[in-house]
Amino acid sequence: MNKYQFVYFDLDDTLLDHTHAEKCALQTLFQEQTDLFVSNDFPDVYAAYRKINPVVWQKYSAGEFTKIQAKVGRFEQLLAAMGRPDNEASLWLADAYLNRYSYHWQEVEGAIDAFKNTAAQVPVGIMTNGFSEIQRAKLSQFPIFDELSKDVIVSEEVGFLKPDVRLFKHAEAAAKVPGESILYVGDSLSSDVKGGLGAGWKVAWYSKENYDHDDVWSFTDWSTFVDKLS
Repeated sequence: MNKYQFVYFDLDDTLLDHTHAEKCALQTLFQEQTDLFVSNDFPDVYAAYRKINPVVWQKYSAGEFTKIQAKVGRFEQLLAAMGRPDNEASLWLADAYLNRYSYHWQEVEGAIDAFKNTAAQVPVGIMTNGFSEIQRAKLSQFPIFDELSKDVIVSEEVGFLKPDVRLFKHAEAAAKVPGESILYVGDSLSSDVKGGLGAGWKVAWYSKENYDHDDVWSFTDWSTFVDKLS
């Protein structure tokens, strides 16, 4: 563990199960407003959303979309893909989705214990993309992350989103340690792995895949992560 002087964790689909909450929220909306999705079945709606949303977020991360364009635009595109474009309904869905999404937040199995274990050995922090008000609400629901973190960085509040190297350098300055001694733990290849490497950090990739780089190692469950750091 002493080779790392600071460990930053991603939040969504690393510590908290974003994918579970996303699917549950969309399924609830589908059941409440079936007519909006015409005659499409939920698996088709979900598959379309999962295809649309990452592209929207990439554009938002790159500064090509504003926050409102990202928030509402994904539902404009979804309804269009379902055969019923409706701008007014898209506005309603954007807010309704975030409301239903908040009902289903839960930890990734073993993540909180692993976070506690790490915090007992080295300073830790959170660095997350996402809408600020949503990420802060998650942190309020799981206060252990705030309580044990030396730094909590929500990219929207800084003005740069992962994988922008400026966000990583901001976090590095907050940690007050050299970048090469920081470990970043996350699930996204583009945002977390490539972002961390671009800043000169080490990366623990929560993935079944491997990445051919000396400064990256992969893990598929939190017990493996804890063993690796011990």
